Amino acid sequence: MKNKGIFLLILISIAVLTVFLFIKTPETPKKAVEGKPIPDFILVDVDNNKVNLSDLRGSVVFINFWATWCDSCIEEMPSMERLYRRLSGNPNFKMATIIVKDDLNNALSFLKKNGYTFPVYLNPDESASRIFRITGIPETFILDKKGILRAKAIGPENWDSPQIFANIQELINEL
Repeated sequence: MKNKGIFLLILISIAVLTVFLFIKTPETPKKAVEGKPIPDFILVDVDNNKVNLSDLRGSVVFINFWATWCDSCIEEMPSMERLYRRLSGNPNFKMATIIVKDDLNNALSFLKKNGYTFPVYLNPDESASRIFRITGIPETFILDKKGILRAKAIGPENWDSPQIFANIQELINEL
């Protein structure tokens, strides 16, 4: 009888261990690392069209996280708009601004009121924020044509300064 109890305990332990080995845990997104390709994620544009980050490969991608309630974000928007207008005709440059913890209609109203024309996206599952390890906004990331993270900025920047424009242009001109 005692041996049956031990055998049953071992059998139950093996069954429980087997179940735990085969249960899949939800996959956490990989993290962005400078000098490495960025893991793919999905953005949703204002017309509810899905765009994969990987769809933008072949272009330099300027990614900015922002919100209408963020004073620092608002501070850098005029220069971001000027950068976008300078480069929007270049097929090797894409801009993706991602709204963070803000209402889409509020953001669209703000953009229209201020004459901003750069593209705006949502990231409903917040995977982009996790991949880029967003700790605050604004945060901006620049990817080269291969999808490799080449630059990161935390806080507001003057995006159409001669130096930044030259750096982006250099990435655009890379083969």
